[in-house]
Amino acid sequence: MAFATLLPADPKARTAVLAFGGALAMLGLGFASVPLYRIFCQVTGFGGTTMRASVAEAATIKTATRTISVRFDANIDRDLPWRFAPEQVTQEMRIGERKQAFYRSENLSGKAVKGVASFNVSPAQMGKYFKKIDCFCFQEQTLQAGQKVDMPVIYYVDPAMLDDPDTKDIEQITLSYTFHMAADQN
Repeated sequence: MAFATLLPADPKARTAVLAFGGALAMLGLGFASVPLYRIFCQVTGFGGTTMRASVAEAATIKTATRTISVRFDANIDRDLPWRFAPEQVTQEMRIGERKQAFYRSENLSGKAVKGVASFNVSPAQMGKYFKKIDCFCFQEQTLQAGQKVDMPVIYYVDPAMLDDPDTKDIEQITLSYTFHMAADQN
């Protein structure tokens, strides 16, 4: 059955049905755009979105002789009553080497608070080469009243960056996190 046979014969009614169908399609795309964009960024590293890597994948990576500096940045949404900061400002590493860094979080309130971290790297084109093996940012974090926690991130920089003309000369990457109040606490 052809689509055209489902439409009304009257030209005005046909136009109305097509316009309504187009409006519904646009509404659907509007709702789907955020998750589709998130998936696109996670797959491509677009906008500085970092990649995830398994322990097995990381074990296959050859370490290069060239080094790179990773700078750590921490931010807090103004509604979250936490203190959040990196325990180290920078780490020098060989490209491909696995490293671990820590961020310290402290709940400054008198009650348990859940937070979730958003993250990116800059320059943005390094997103697809910055690989996290494990990270506190993979799930919500709950801190009890007054609790202090060291939160680790285990990562490496993929040596494939050295073959990319857009990234081969980069000498420093900034890994940035912003903690927000978890959605179910707003």
